[in-house]
Amino acid sequence: MILLTLVIPVYRNESNLPDLLLAISALNGELNNDLEIVFVVDGSPDRCYEILRAELPLQPFRSKLILLSRNFGSFMAIRTGLQNGSGDRFAVMAADLQEPPELVLEMNSVLLRQDIDVVVGVREGRQDPWATRTASKIFWGLYRRYVIPEIPPGGVDMFACNKAFRDTLLTLDERHSSLIAQIFWLGYRREVVTYTRQERVHGKSAWTLRKKVNYLMDSVFSFTDLPIRLLTRVGAFGSALAALFGVFTLIAKLDGMIEVPGYAMIMLAITFLGCLNLLGLGIVGSYAWRTYENTKNRPLAIPMRVEDFGDRHEQY
Repeated sequence: MILLTLVIPVYRNESNLPDLLLAISALNGELNNDLEIVFVVDGSPDRCYEILRAELPLQPFRSKLILLSRNFGSFMAIRTGLQNGSGDRFAVMAADLQEPPELVLEMNSVLLRQDIDVVVGVREGRQDPWATRTASKIFWGLYRRYVIPEIPPGGVDMFACNKAFRDTLLTLDERHSSLIAQIFWLGYRREVVTYTRQERVHGKSAWTLRKKVNYLMDSVFSFTDLPIRLLTRVGAFGSALAALFGVFTLIAKLDGMIEVPGYAMIMLAITFLGCLNLLGLGIVGSYAWRTYENTKNRPLAIPMRVEDFGDRHEQY
């Protein structure tokens, strides 16, 4: 029985692979060979697949190598790895070694206590440029405040879980979603371990601005109707102001303070109809959001444990 499956998505990590294989070999030794590695090559344009295919038969640890037909994104690669793992426990680690591999051992130790279902790695610090750190801090700060308060301030790049949590996570068969947000949406018994993110040694990050923007949109639109609610509130507030503005404009017109012909009617029409349009979009968006929520097919409730007491004394 394989006790721990480590999932590693691989994309543009050709220069990192020698150090990565050495680090995994050390982890395998610490775990007494009870380790399985699932490499998921996410349509990488370099020679990652060819290198791993040649090197993995020579390694002391058990492994699986999966090649995706194209680049589907790291979250889809991680899901594919979780689906193909054989362990009782699962961990996810990036291939660039910016997260310390030793954290996998710490997460595994927490799961072995069997009172925790999922362990998330939270960054205490990161050796990234100032602009990157600032943007990350702003994004996660707003996300915690308005979308999912339980997410740590620095975000999550590594996590580990037991098989029950893995199975439930895979039932959320959603596209254009956020795997990290799904982890916190599910709940379960959760624990946090901290680490300092290391500076990248080899290569260049494939986490481009376009991917960051797509991740932001998926993380927000899949888990909150906040933009729709803001639109509705702005429209309602603006309509009220437009009505008030209309009263003052009418009084000013009757009092002779407005001498330009047609000014009052034009301003009233532009202000009121513009705000009414925002209000209407917000209302229509609310109905669209509810329809969208029902198409996700997320479970309405998630029983974490089911216990049967009496004559049978069975636990599921």
